[in-house]
Parts: sequence; C-alpha cells; structure tokens
Amino acid sequence: MNPIVLDKEYIKEDFTTNRLALADYENCTFTDCKFSDAFLNGINFLECNFIECDFANAKVNDTSFKEANFTKCRMLGVPFMTCNPFLLSFEFTNCNLQLASFYKLSIKKTNFIGCNLEQVDFAECNLTESNFENSNLNNAIFDGTNIEKSDFRTAYNYTIDPENNSLRKAKFSTEGVSGLLGKYKIQIT
Repeated sequence: MNPIVLDKEYIKEDFTTNRLALADYENCTFTDCKFSDAFLNGINFLECNFIECDFANAKVNDTSFKEANFTKCRMLGVPFMTCNPFLLSFEFTNCNLQLASFYKLSIKKTNFIGCNLEQVDFAECNLTESNFENSNLNNAIFDGTNIEKSDFRTAYNYTIDPENNSLRKAKFSTEGVSGLLGKYKIQIT
C-alpha cells in the first residue's frame, strides 16, 4: 500500500530529476512543476490541482487521476490511455494537450475548456456529455467515439464523421457544421 500525502503544496519542483515518490497524493497542489519525461507510474492523484505544470511526454502507466484539475498545463504527447481507468476523471482548462492520447478511455463529462487538442487521439473513447468549449480540435481523431450530449458549440477546427461516431444529442454551432460534412466534399456557403 502506498503512503498517503495530504494537502501538500509543491511549487517549482523538478520531478524530471527528483522523482516524485510513489504515493497517494490527496488534495495536493502542484504549481509550475516539471513532470516532462517523468515516470509517474503507479502514483495516485486524488482531488489534486496542477497549475502551469509541464507534463510533456510524462509516463503515466497505471497512474490514477481522480477528480484532478489541470490549468494552463503543457501536456504534449501524454499517453492517458495507459492510466488506471478506475474512477478516472479530470478537467482541463487552457491546457496544451497536442498529440495526447485518450484511446479507448471512458471519460464521460470531461471538460476541455480553452484547450489546444490538435492531433489528440479520442478514437473509441466514451466522451458522453463532455464539453469542448473554445477548444482547437485541428486533426483530432474521432473514430468509433461516443460524443453523445457533448458540447462542441464553441469548439473549432474539428472533423467528425457522423457515420463513424455516436453523435446523438451532441451540440454543434451552425458555423461548425462543415466539420461534420467534410468527407462529403460539399460546399457550404
């Protein structure tokens, strides 16, 4: 059993050289910390806040994120699909998640607010009731993805094939309709 770390605040820590101890972190705050290329395997984060942290290419095999909040974090290429899926839940605000992968995860009701989601892999994900407010989805992969009741009204640059994804009751703006019809090569004016 992992030791428990409660209510601790970490500021400007570099976990790329000083590895974060294998533990259960509960209600901790990490501000301006470096996790890029760090091994976070088997660590549990419960109700933790990450503010302006760098997670580029972090290793998250069997890592637990439960009610984790990421704000203004750099998360390039993070393979979230290797996380522990049990009670997996997080929220992203103004984060750069370019090239991250959520492949086959069930992450219902996830908020992606003002995020860069370019080339993110959402294939075979369950994103039911998720929110993509003001997020850039350029070249994001939606294939066999459940986005029922999700909100794309202010999202932009997405291409979603209605025939290969579940869209029931998803919300789109009139301006974004072309992202649903792109494969048909029709002109919308």
